[in-house]
Amino acid sequence: MQGVAVASSTKLAADAGAIVADSGGNAVDVAVAAALVSITTEPAICALGAGGFLTIWPAAGEPVTIDGYIEMPGRGLPPGRFGGGRRDVWIGYGGGVDITVGHGSVGTPGGLAALALASSTYGRLPWAEVVEPAYQDVKNGFALSVASYTYLEHAADRVFGWNEPSYRALHHADGTLRRPGETVWIEELAHTLRRIADHGADELYVGETARLIAADMQANGGVLTLEDLATYRPIVRRPLVTGVHGWEVATNPPPAIGGTVLTAMLLLMQNEPVDRWGPREVAWLARVQEAVLDYRIENLDMSDDLETDLASMLDAARVGELKRWVTAPSTVHTSAVDADGLACSVTMSAGYGSGVMPPGTGVWMNNCLGEHELNRRGYHQWSPGTRLPSNMAPTVARHPDGSVLSIGSPGADRITTAILQVLVNHLHLGMSLGEAIGHPRLHVESHGGARVAACEPGLPLQDLTIPARRFDSLSMYFGGAGAAKRCADGRFEVAADPRRGGGTTIGGR
Repeated sequence: MQGVAVASSTKLAADAGAIVADSGGNAVDVAVAAALVSITTEPAICALGAGGFLTIWPAAGEPVTIDGYIEMPGRGLPPGRFGGGRRDVWIGYGGGVDITVGHGSVGTPGGLAALALASSTYGRLPWAEVVEPAYQDVKNGFALSVASYTYLEHAADRVFGWNEPSYRALHHADGTLRRPGETVWIEELAHTLRRIADHGADELYVGETARLIAADMQANGGVLTLEDLATYRPIVRRPLVTGVHGWEVATNPPPAIGGTVLTAMLLLMQNEPVDRWGPREVAWLARVQEAVLDYRIENLDMSDDLETDLASMLDAARVGELKRWVTAPSTVHTSAVDADGLACSVTMSAGYGSGVMPPGTGVWMNNCLGEHELNRRGYHQWSPGTRLPSNMAPTVARHPDGSVLSIGSPGADRITTAILQVLVNHLHLGMSLGEAIGHPRLHVESHGGARVAACEPGLPLQDLTIPARRFDSLSMYFGGAGAAKRCADGRFEVAADPRRGGGTTIGGR
């Protein structure tokens, strides 16, 4: 049997994966190609100036996570250069959030470097062939997605409206925002992708594009330098692996926070067997999320030794001590598996977007230094070269019968709770992938220090011990999970989240 199954954030991205699969690509080739389309054709949701992670599990080998996340820039700059280049704004997305945008909010992007390393290490096809679908989609113009428009309704003016190249790409000449389905043309981005296809990912780090980015940063109060770009290297890490209902689940390790939080929640959920989503089980799900959220706020967000403290949280979850803590936008994801059992899970993020598009590049840059929830120490308080914390948790799971599952989600701090609930639904409750992803979700959040359970309709909430914030329908706020599975008998099962209008396909047959 041949073939590759892929689930991605848009149908355009999934179709790109199918093109690469039909050319002989494996799961990594397909996932990288789809991810490249996602980060270049979903304006405001993600961007080429993003960071990200890939978790890859070869059929005959150990899993790895490639860390291509954002670094704190500023190598060689005097102390007086830090602290500027900022615009503090409030946007109404997801109930409202304060963020910092502008040139100073831009961290060193590592996503493209990580994709290139995965391609060269685990892929079959030449790099240029994997980049080609993204280049063609951008060169020919692409339709603005519903997900992009949904976010831009809140962020178009305050985040993407102050920088002229950024504004021009998203608005008509009369100043109106492009609508879903309308074509977006970014000529400079097509030229950049052509150079990346021809010269490799180094184009973004030491080539003409790197020089254009660094020059714009230095001219406008940013701290990202050409040295930061040239120095950046992706890191290959050993994933966190834990047993869940007969499966081995591998996910993003420290210094990222998301994979450890997901693993702690999975361990806690197993302390109280769930055989359905009744009132008691929904209340337990909320208490598990509260426990990990409380532990994170009190022990992790201001940690001086994050890797040690993350390990301590997992130890506490394994031995049951963590039970004492149980009280009464903008990301894209791609999952792919192939007939040989190779699985690849890719999550990329540009934060909420900085609004910065350096002239001549067509590349939107991240605002990861301006995501307040991930920078609780304060603005520009990391040392240059430090990897920032992340909620992303691209995950791969394997079963002794030969089944392999690739899964992940966008959604900031909703990433881990989305993946948690899909895994419980599919691995434990036996739902199909489509049912598991489409099932209503709950996410415990903090508003002014108080815990609130954001809930989609269809969950019995009468046993909750905290207030509920009820949504009228399934919402993109709760993530956009995508999963691809090779079953024990060789069949493929694949599903994308209806909350994001994602796409799926099976290619290479």
